[in-house]
Amino acid sequence: MKKWLLTAAMATSFGALADEGMWQPYQLPAMADELKAKGLEIDVNSISKLTEFPMNAVISLGGCTASFVSPKGLVVTNHHCAYGSIQYNSTPENNLLRDGFLAKSFSEELPATPGSRVYVTESVTDVTDKVKDGLENKTGNAFYKGVEQKEKGLVAECEKEDGYRCKVYSFHGGLEYYLVKQLEIRDVRLVYNPAASVGKYGGDVDNWMWPRHTGDYSFYRAYVSKDGKPADFSKDNVPFEPKSFLKVSAKGVSEGDFVMVAGYPGRTNRYRTAYEVENQFEWSYPEGKVLRERLIEIIKETAPEGSDERIKYESSIAGLANYAKNFTSMIEFYGKSTMLDDRKALEQKLANWINADSKRKQQYGKVLAELDKLIAKSQQDQERDLLLGYMGYSTMMSTANRLYRLANEKALPDMEREPGYQDRDMTRFTSGMERIERRYAASVDKAMLADLITRYAALPKEQRLPAFDKAFGITDNFDAAKLNKTLDKMYANTSLSDKEVRLAWMEKSVAEFNKSKDPFIQYAVATYDENMKREKEKKQLAGELMKVRPMYMDAIIAYNREQGKPVYADANSSLRVTVGHVKGYSPEDGLYAEPFTRLEGILAKDTGVEPFNAPAKELELIANKQYGDYYVKSLDSVPVNFLSTLDTTGGNSGSPTLNGRAELVGLLFDGVYESIIGDWGYDTETNRSIQVDSRYMLWVMKYLDNADNLLEEMEIVH
Repeated sequence: MKKWLLTAAMATSFGALADEGMWQPYQLPAMADELKAKGLEIDVNSISKLTEFPMNAVISLGGCTASFVSPKGLVVTNHHCAYGSIQYNSTPENNLLRDGFLAKSFSEELPATPGSRVYVTESVTDVTDKVKDGLENKTGNAFYKGVEQKEKGLVAECEKEDGYRCKVYSFHGGLEYYLVKQLEIRDVRLVYNPAASVGKYGGDVDNWMWPRHTGDYSFYRAYVSKDGKPADFSKDNVPFEPKSFLKVSAKGVSEGDFVMVAGYPGRTNRYRTAYEVENQFEWSYPEGKVLRERLIEIIKETAPEGSDERIKYESSIAGLANYAKNFTSMIEFYGKSTMLDDRKALEQKLANWINADSKRKQQYGKVLAELDKLIAKSQQDQERDLLLGYMGYSTMMSTANRLYRLANEKALPDMEREPGYQDRDMTRFTSGMERIERRYAASVDKAMLADLITRYAALPKEQRLPAFDKAFGITDNFDAAKLNKTLDKMYANTSLSDKEVRLAWMEKSVAEFNKSKDPFIQYAVATYDENMKREKEKKQLAGELMKVRPMYMDAIIAYNREQGKPVYADANSSLRVTVGHVKGYSPEDGLYAEPFTRLEGILAKDTGVEPFNAPAKELELIANKQYGDYYVKSLDSVPVNFLSTLDTTGGNSGSPTLNGRAELVGLLFDGVYESIIGDWGYDTETNRSIQVDSRYMLWVMKYLDNADNLLEEMEIVH
């Protein structure tokens, strides 16, 4: 599929479904007339150029989006994106999560969580031909490994220049490949976060809900060496000076205004088959929901609130709860939607279109049947694989596995190693080992693992893994008491809870692992061959899918082009732009949700009990109507959060919401409950993103937290 075909397909349909689509920057110039008509005031070409304003001010945190808002490397993102760093620096005696934090000078700023990064995207290069060259006749594992080697080569060449992180991204299921080059800033520091009673106001109760009154923002700062190059943390480092930064609007937006977001959306599934949809909604989401909710229960039962153990797991609880609620919504909306029937109907139309032309029939005739056959094969052991995947929440188990895998990989030449275990990955690997220090408690880890292994032991014997069973003493007559004794002994005798021990194991050989008496190391050694065998089988299947899925996407793109429908790639954590308007919606018959919430809504919700326990000073300011510089006459208050039609998903958290002049008017942090299913399809009536209004951020900073030093540092426009 040529780039011109994708662009043409997109351009013909943009006007009809203008707010749907997560567009690659290179696609935007084809939308120039429509974007101007919608309200874009800056040159559309600047949005397509990653080295120019505003795109070079938008950055990735590796899971969330953020942006530069000062010439001194000041970074704004969501409170929940900085949550791990806030938690990492918190103790029961100095609880920054609860009380908030503000550095009044550079010297007071705190190191973020080990491994924290700021990624500045500098180039995106089409490398489709380079990746596919010479692989035409390869299949299965050979094709998978062939693509992997091509990607490694491209990345190695790209990273010859020090301070950069590169990655090859697959688009449209492998139809296209792009090499992304990012400046990797390694010294990231926490500058300011409001108290949780502002930054997480409403908590899990309000998560994915509207109306919302959450001050979901925090600030980092990026640091580099004195010569301006990325460097590890040092007191001698200086604030990074970005090529551009965003001005912050004190005027904000009004209902109907144009807005756009540049960010790094994680994953969407809008081109999945009916067979995949059915399995995901009728099995994967329900099972995942059960496991997530159970793990939350275990953490809360094992670690009392306010304890050091609970603080260590607050970030885990937040992540588990977020997606448990996400899955709940997915299941609910799927149950009352026609999604499955719609997918089946679409596939039938696609099949009819293919069969109506002999050339198309020859090219695509067998694709859907082949794809469904491979998908069915991938689901054969999904119950076991899901449980093993969730065992990744056990720090001791996953740490032992990773360390032993590293020892095996280091015996190979660097370019033959598994991605994640190459020399380029060792800084990140080390940070992961260091991070455990503030995110692990043996009591919680053991309780979670015991529950998951108990569920695994209930599987039919033919689904279980012999080496795993032997390691934990699992037989057909499962004995829970025996398992608990085994785990008690393992946790009592492991030394992997010690940071220096973990780091030392990174340098040890396979032979040294084989001699170890550490019970978790022994487990990793005993199950390694079994794990590698399963991994090879998965790569064989993945390689087969990587040959068929692009053909399926090629057919869909060609079909959609004829139908005048939008063509954009599913989200894959690469930089995208979405456009829309400030707009409310009707969640159900007879109800209309206004697009703005106000300070008075905080007062109305407040109970004094978490999560509706705003700071006393904030409640006093609201009661006295001390709106200051951010009063909006049409609302007779200060706006807190607002809704937009922007097409976004996870990974977009922290994305700057911009007006037509590319000024920051808010930070995207969530979506409404009805839009969660948007990962599978965009609905113009119910897809709504939620932003914290820039005026509320500025109001809290000025009148509640006295962050005058940061207000002076930013360029605020009225």
